[in-house]
Amino acid sequence: MQNRIFFPQSGLDEWMVDGTVDLQDGVLTILSVGRKYRLAEGVYVLREVSGSGDAHDLLGRVKTREYLEQLGAELVETSMLLGEAAYDVEPGWIGIPIGPLPDHVEPDNRKKTRGKKGGEEAKSEEELLARFLAKSL
Repeated sequence: MQNRIFFPQSGLDEWMVDGTVDLQDGVLTILSVGRKYRLAEGVYVLREVSGSGDAHDLLGRVKTREYLEQLGAELVETSMLLGEAAYDVEPGWIGIPIGPLPDHVEPDNRKKTRGKKGGEEAKSEEELLARFLAKSL
């Protein structure tokens, strides 16, 4: 299965304003390293709030909006109704990396994928994102 990452809408808004990322035609680019992700609208399901149970096993999961709507879910901002169940959700985007990490990161940006002290280049998507988030928080 291909790596995917959930980008909360609030985080994307902040990163776009401060110039950390660029979003063009459904592709998010982390500018500091040139890494690109194709985006699909999604939500992170935080909690079931109606007491009706989680019949679809959605708690703690990230799902595309399209998938949830096919199940019959109604999404409005940070709320979702699905049958008798009501959920709190975090709206955002699911990012799918475009191409393998080593092939994608531009040569001029390779040194930027390293830690603060210029250590080793990030060897995984998770490591690259952890470094990005550490710098942007």
